[in-house]
Amino acid sequence: MAGMPGVDISKRVPIRDLFERGEVGREYVVAGWVDAVRVHGGIVFVVLRDRSGRVQLVVKKNVSREAWQKARDLSLESVVVAKGRLVESKAALGGRELQVTELEVLAEADPLPIDIHEPEKTVLAKRLDWRFLDLRNPRNQLIFLVEAEMARAARQWFIEHGFVEIFTPKIVGSATEGGAEVFTVIYFDKPAYLAQSPQLYKQMGVIAGFEKVFEIGPAFRAEPHHTTRHLTEYTSIDFEMGFIKSYEDVMDVVEGVVKAMIEAAIRKYGDVIREYFPDAWLEPVKEVPRIDIAEVKQLLAKKGKILSPEEDLDTEAERMIGEIVLEEYGSPLVFVKRYPWNARPFYTMPCTCAVEGAQYPECCRDLRPDTPTCSFDLLFRGLEIATGGQRQHNPQCLVEQIKQKGLNPENFKWYIDMFRFGAPPHGGAGIGLERVVMQLLGLKNIREARLVPRDPERLIP
Repeated sequence: MAGMPGVDISKRVPIRDLFERGEVGREYVVAGWVDAVRVHGGIVFVVLRDRSGRVQLVVKKNVSREAWQKARDLSLESVVVAKGRLVESKAALGGRELQVTELEVLAEADPLPIDIHEPEKTVLAKRLDWRFLDLRNPRNQLIFLVEAEMARAARQWFIEHGFVEIFTPKIVGSATEGGAEVFTVIYFDKPAYLAQSPQLYKQMGVIAGFEKVFEIGPAFRAEPHHTTRHLTEYTSIDFEMGFIKSYEDVMDVVEGVVKAMIEAAIRKYGDVIREYFPDAWLEPVKEVPRIDIAEVKQLLAKKGKILSPEEDLDTEAERMIGEIVLEEYGSPLVFVKRYPWNARPFYTMPCTCAVEGAQYPECCRDLRPDTPTCSFDLLFRGLEIATGGQRQHNPQCLVEQIKQKGLNPENFKWYIDMFRFGAPPHGGAGIGLERVVMQLLGLKNIREARLVPRDPERLIP
């Protein structure tokens, strides 16, 4: 029966310490989950796992009959604490094992509903139903260690480059991007929405005088997609910066941040990633090509993929251009720039307004669907991981552009008012954290890169 430990759990050491700094012959206390049990007469071998690694426990009947009896009856994934002497053993994991003198069961585990040792034997949907068990697998845990390291590296990069971290509302009064892809919530007696992005508030930060701001937080998209690359809730790494010369300045920041994220993950976890993810990208990141979307469409046309001037790149086009750039430039990353007005949100700066001597608001009137904009996407191994560009900072043009997108300027009055009192030229971008992780590791489904994913059907757990 499970009970309170007789072993002093406060003396517990991480299992990794037994191999990195443990002294052979000394007693140690370890605790964790039972990974495997083998009974051989008067000896029971238990593989114990904690966050830092695994170690073999050897429990002998002639050393402690009580501990041996407990070990013999252990179920997989039960939580135990053990005390024993560290010895060298060529047959054990890592060449060392713990010869147990005391063993306590902290929590017994029922029979497992999924195979956590070989997750590929279980369909992903069922694994997600039992996510807390699925994440006990070292491969699956590694995904989120990589994700945490990438978020840390991004935050550090921004801070070192003078950006201020902000925290914006996730319940908003109007759709950030416009359109119908928003989740409606009841805010007391009125409708509100979950934020699609912190876009409007990032710009507020710049205009308020912080000049350079960033946020790492949740974003929500009511997209009824059942694909391997869409989530309805994801983590967005967003930034906005003022006093830019052009959207090329924004691309410089995106390139710096994404390189820092990728390089940090490879530096810290490269060897382990190589062990668990054979399709991972683990090469040094080179200079990232920047290609006009018109040229991209010409390259695609040569491969038989025809897109009209006003069209966005679809999934197949992104995949194809990723392959072309990898072959011709040797880069897994590529910027595609100057997307058409038809494919960008209302706050994007049209190239007609970005040229020297442009007259407001004439420069933004009667925009054609194929009018180029000062915007870009960053693709990583053929998948969009970031979107950004220069923003429209003239209030008269903002009103015009909102109307041209079929939206009501009255719904954005507070936003438009910000630009009436001095707004510098500015731009920014949003980077999808889960997508970066997915493409680095070579995952087949983005749901694996989200701790508890949300899609059109999944709301539990």
